[in-house]
This record gives sequence, structure tokens and C-alpha cells, in this order.
Amino acid sequence: MQHSIWTYLFLMSAVTFAIRIVPVTLLRREIQSRFLRSFLFYVPYVTLAVMTFPAITETTQTPVSGALALVGGIVLAFFGASLFQVSAACCIIVFVAERVL
Repeated sequence: MQHSIWTYLFLMSAVTFAIRIVPVTLLRREIQSRFLRSFLFYVPYVTLAVMTFPAITETTQTPVSGALALVGGIVLAFFGASLFQVSAACCIIVFVAERVL
């Protein structure tokens, strides 16, 4: 069974268009619900976390080194380290942990 690339491109563009145009046409006024506003505020952060977390433990040679880097990064971020400092420290933690383990 052979499918045309044009069918796939049309379906992809239709779905992308629908995702972008439906909210604009259906939601004409500001959202008043505090719950819905809060939910929509946190969606990007949750999506990023869901995509990032599996990569933390699966891209290293051992899941332990990924978990150590995760804990180290959380601790550094909690104490106010910048994004560059956290990412550099996590890379160093993974490098050292994989050499030791």
C-alpha cells in the first residue's frame, strides 16, 4: 500500500491550522476561570518537564549518573544558580559519575 507524500503534508497542515485557528475563533473574550487560567499558565512547563525528564536518565550510560545530575541541578537551582551554572554543573556531575561508576 503506497501513500502520497501530498496526503501527509495536507493532513499535517490541516491539523496545525486547526490547532491554531480554533482557539482564536471560539475564545473571543478573556478567560475568567481561575482554574483554567492557572492550568493554561503551567502547560508549557509541564510539557517541557515531560519531554526532558526521560532524557535525563536515558541518555547517560548509567541511570545513576543521570539521577545524580538531576538532584545536583535541582539543589543548585534551589539556591539561585543561573541556568548556565546549573547545566555546566550537571554536565560535570555526569562526566565524573560515569568515570567513577
